[in-house]
Amino acid sequence: MALTFAEMRGTAGIDEAGRGPWAGPVVAAAVMIDPARMPPDVARRINDSKKLAPARREALFEAISAHALVGIGDATVEEIDRFNILAATHLAMRRAVDALPERPAAALVDGNSLPKLGCPAAPVIGGDAKVIEIAAASIIAKVTRDRLMGRLAEANPGYGWERNKGYGTAEHSAAIGRLGVSPHHRRSFAPIRMFLESS
Repeated sequence: MALTFAEMRGTAGIDEAGRGPWAGPVVAAAVMIDPARMPPDVARRINDSKKLAPARREALFEAISAHALVGIGDATVEEIDRFNILAATHLAMRRAVDALPERPAAALVDGNSLPKLGCPAAPVIGGDAKVIEIAAASIIAKVTRDRLMGRLAEANPGYGWERNKGYGTAEHSAAIGRLGVSPHHRRSFAPIRMFLESS
């Protein structure tokens, strides 16, 4: 896969992690890369987070954080249930841009929908495989959320969140049957709503 720097200097790439899980927040990241500051060996290894092994993602998380401008934002389970997952994802993206150390000149957002970010922006379908800033943002968002779900797993044992990250696996479904719905579950999501209605 060929990744290229966005043409405009000061462009932020934005991506999210955690739209689909039954539990936990949705996390977004915004990353601005200056080619002069990013080591070429790091740039060559940046890829869509879904295509990277966990250990490689962790290493790249540290390298990106050290050599790029990074902003992270999230939207809580309560916000997901109140606004819906798309609106909550857009909220997390706005918070990620607001958390950047400097305002981007423009933003490229993974996917086909565009939040209001306070700067010129464009959606890029499959952006985490096309734009290095978006690929970097996918790594930052994924690692951040995975670490958060690990902490939630320690505080809420039994659901297997350290492994399934809140996604609707058979393990997770069986655990809900045993333990019930936790405060960290998304009650607006159909499987959780159906469990609450049937219990």
